[in-house]
Amino acid sequence: MAFASMIVPLDLGPRSFDRLHLACGLADRFDAHLIGVAAREALPRPIYGHGSYINQDAVDCAAARLDQELARVETEFRRVCGPRERVGWRAARLDPMTFLTQQARTADLVVLSRYLDEGIEDWCACIEPGEAILQLGRPVLIVPPGIKAVAARRIVVAWKDTREARRTLTDAMPFLKEADEVLLVEVTEEDDGSTRDVAMYLNRHGISCTPLRRSCSATGIAAQILGVARLEGADLVIAGAYGHSRMREMIFGSVTRSLLEQTSVCCLMSH
Repeated sequence: MAFASMIVPLDLGPRSFDRLHLACGLADRFDAHLIGVAAREALPRPIYGHGSYINQDAVDCAAARLDQELARVETEFRRVCGPRERVGWRAARLDPMTFLTQQARTADLVVLSRYLDEGIEDWCACIEPGEAILQLGRPVLIVPPGIKAVAARRIVVAWKDTREARRTLTDAMPFLKEADEVLLVEVTEEDDGSTRDVAMYLNRHGISCTPLRRSCSATGIAAQILGVARLEGADLVIAGAYGHSRMREMIFGSVTRSLLEQTSVCCLMSH
């Protein structure tokens, strides 16, 4: 598998162009087509509610203003992309998550931001990363605030012998094949040999990796995974997402949610 195309949702907020710079760097690195998308409802329902009466003048004014804003986002997209030829642009008057879900069919990788706070121009903040991972059917690269590039030369793979982890390992192959060092980290009390099997599997793909086993602790699995990344100087964590039902995860907690909330490095996740 290769990353032949990537998609990045954009708006007028400052985080938008951090992730755009990062996506441009990845597109150059993998010689991929980069697609910028932007969408927002002219009269967002959370503000105007369902069934509210709004006269036609207000609707027309809001639509015109939105079209101007989408045009501004496109202008910035093309400015940042510069002379690159392998770029595309798509925009619509739709809910951002709905439009991104539709457009994900065009890409091998989706680049999203993790927001700590949001402003009025951060339309994409309504795209919840956990929900996107479940809905898009594509690997999602989650970018923490303030990060404009990812080298991915040292990678931590959070391993657990689940369908989601196996899927993500395959989705992450383009990153893994270019890495200088891959650390395969499993947090468990019992060594079932799965990390050694996965290490051999990766070796057959030309990827050398170091299996690491960590015992469970009160800090939690996500904190231990991120601790290894911090100690080893990794700037990318690869992890399968949501191995249990959403109800169970809501009640008992989730390694996925903890990673999304705590990570200070980019995370590639699939479901």
